[in-house]
Amino acid sequence: MPKRNSSVVGREFGQGVRDAIEQSGMTQRSLAELVDWQEAKISDAVNGKGGISEVELIRLLSYCRTTYAEVERMVALYRESREKGWLQFPEDGVPEQLHSLINQERLASTITVWSMNLVPGLLQIAAYIRSVAEKVPRKSPADIDGFIRAKLERQGIIRPGRQFVFYVHEQALQLPVGGPAVMQAQLNHINVMLVRQYIKFRIVPTAIGAHAGLSSSFVHLSFDKFEPVVYLENYNTGLFLEDKGSLDTFADVVKDLDRDALDEEESRWLINSMLS
Repeated sequence: MPKRNSSVVGREFGQGVRDAIEQSGMTQRSLAELVDWQEAKISDAVNGKGGISEVELIRLLSYCRTTYAEVERMVALYRESREKGWLQFPEDGVPEQLHSLINQERLASTITVWSMNLVPGLLQIAAYIRSVAEKVPRKSPADIDGFIRAKLERQGIIRPGRQFVFYVHEQALQLPVGGPAVMQAQLNHINVMLVRQYIKFRIVPTAIGAHAGLSSSFVHLSFDKFEPVVYLENYNTGLFLEDKGSLDTFADVVKDLDRDALDEEESRWLINSMLS
């Protein structure tokens, strides 16, 4: 079956419409009758296919009694829904791009992570997350608590039904984030997680020197129904890439990392040597 031409922002828009309808307590059919639309028009909006104008979107959300802030967010998504790629600038303490990444990861069949400086977020323990967050500029204690909750919530996707492939630079495991006790607990946690058959963890050793992943860490998402997506993150921005040129480049990076990384058994041995 060919994959659908669906963008990240389009799927995020559709989820927002779906959430608004569910929050209203109405069904798609009853809402369509209320606004005098065909039910298929509501369905297209829920599936991120468009088919409505900005004015119609605002009217739909008003019938759902959606909050003003959410209406503003949905209008912004609507205006970007035809673009390939999505750059986010969150305004609150818990990065909005993290919520968006969680939504896309839930749809993915394979999640491939390259992490150059830190333990991948999907494998981080709470104490490690806190130690990292405390070094991020302009984060209050309340922001940090919310950030930890969101990061741990994200890890709920680690279960059978999808594949996880982690490429991690050795220096990320050697960096003493939070001190020796936190790092020992963190490495032990990774060891426990690697018992799961749907998780592959491979270390790129420091000894090889320069490598293909020097530019940045990233997450590559593969879907059964959609085209792939690459996600890049900074302090307070998140970028989803969907254009063919970017996807081809990052696919080549993954191939090179796969060539240079230790195999799974060697990687486990290296982790155990750090714990001894």
